Amino acid sequence: MRKGMLALLLALVALPASAEMKIAVVDLRQAVFSSNAATEFTELLQGQMQSEETRVRSAQEEARKLQQRLEQDGAMMNDSERQRLTSQYEQKVQEFQQLRGQFDQVVNQRQQQFLQQARPLVDAAMEAILEEYQLDLILPAEAVVYVTPDRDLTDELRRRLNQEVE
Repeated sequence: MRKGMLALLLALVALPASAEMKIAVVDLRQAVFSSNAATEFTELLQGQMQSEETRVRSAQEEARKLQQRLEQDGAMMNDSERQRLTSQYEQKVQEFQQLRGQFDQVVNQRQQQFLQQARPLVDAAMEAILEEYQLDLILPAEAVVYVTPDRDLTDELRRRLNQEVE
């Protein structure tokens, strides 16, 4: 058993250098969301979500004002007034959290839709990179601890995505 393992290890070490795998790394999320199409998508989404974002910020500001009033004047208020203000504050915080959750959910859904629409372009660009650079494997950046700059092809992917959209 040991001799077999040793022979296998020696065989692996003795492989010629030309048999080494050519590996590159790509940060898909960065490449896609920094592309021209993503910039246009982000601007469009911000325009569509502006009124909802204003509602979220308004609820947050109202909650902050109620909290500030409680902290400043709470000691001078009678119990019923303090309880009423505390109740208003808690309701406003709950409203803010609900609005924020809904807002985040809609934004996340739209981002996922964008990614699904971009997927065919990303796949085609990745295939082209794989062939052009004669790579055996492209790893996601999240799975890699360190990569030399010449093996990080994120910018190349972004460039190709921008070409596809033009």
